[in-house]
Amino acid sequence: MKEKTEEIAGETYGAEDIKVLKGLDAVRKRPAMYIGNTSFEGLHHLVYEVADNSVDEALAGFCDRIDITVHTEDSITVIDNGRGIPTGLHPGDKKRRTAAEIALTELHAGGKFESKAYKISGGLHGVGVSVVNALSEWLDLEIKQDGAVWEQHFERGVPTGPLTRVGKTRNRGTKITFKPDAQIFESIEFNYDTLA
Repeated sequence: MKEKTEEIAGETYGAEDIKVLKGLDAVRKRPAMYIGNTSFEGLHHLVYEVADNSVDEALAGFCDRIDITVHTEDSITVIDNGRGIPTGLHPGDKKRRTAAEIALTELHAGGKFESKAYKISGGLHGVGVSVVNALSEWLDLEIKQDGAVWEQHFERGVPTGPLTRVGKTRNRGTKITFKPDAQIFESIEFNYDTLA
């Protein structure tokens, strides 16, 4: 059945005009839908989303230290000593990606949908850290878990390589460093007093 095309204001509008944005493309195309705006408030909202994951670990009793650093080159680092984002391959992923990569690249992916992992949580529930990744020029992920250090780098939400084991450790936790994308935000200069 051929779809009838309507004439609206001198332009045609038909089925071919309906676009489907996949993955994090929707976030980059319409960031205000996810963080409110692309000005001062939206910029600082990125920090809150990453920090919320660390706070959730603390509320669950798995973390007792969270450090947030505002760097001079307009990037932010959030470090906690929680359990770390899971590094194993996700059992339902046909692309054979790790749970960590999925959490950072797929909307609505996370451990907060069922009460098994978290009884109390904040943030955007499976949207937050992937939105931060999508709206960042770059993001570096470091996970310390089960005696290993894992790292992965992303550029504008896209992994530049797989999550890679880079060393050993006796510590645990997650470290996320990101620089907001100047192509998205009106300004990428953080205000320390707003974050304090």
